[in-house]
Amino acid sequence: MSNSVADRIQKSIDISATRARVWRALIVPDEFRTWFGIAIDRPLVAGTRVRGTLVGTTVDEEVAKAQRAHAGTSFDLVVEQVEPERRLAFRWHPGAVDPSVDYDLEPMTLVEFLLEDVRSGTRVTVIESGFEALPASRRTLAFTGNEQGWEIMTGVLRRHLTDGA
Repeated sequence: MSNSVADRIQKSIDISATRARVWRALIVPDEFRTWFGIAIDRPLVAGTRVRGTLVGTTVDEEVAKAQRAHAGTSFDLVVEQVEPERRLAFRWHPGAVDPSVDYDLEPMTLVEFLLEDVRSGTRVTVIESGFEALPASRRTLAFTGNEQGWEIMTGVLRRHLTDGA
């Protein structure tokens, strides 16, 4: 593998909330915007292309501050699979924030949210794969940025669901 970057990121977090509640945070556009900081133009339905615009989370001020650097940036999510309360999968171009780059010429990575019951509530596992197919010039930055990003955003999701934000 070139650039010594793995192809897959996997992060899991246990949240004290029901699977139904976690699912709503993932799939309802207003909730998705609140915790993830991306406004989507339509519901996440398998087989659709959804336009997302970075608007910033309202759950964590430090994360929102970091997101402001790219506020207003728009990109597409291609929804692959929606299995209610079990799995949401979409493709996107990671780190697609440079307006001078045509990211449509690049492959997309696959992001999966997997939900399972645990004693304390729900385990959310986020897997992003497909980094090896990205251009070598962007691969390492996309991987390292998203590896850190998923750690942060799973924490923001937990906070949204447990702090009543």
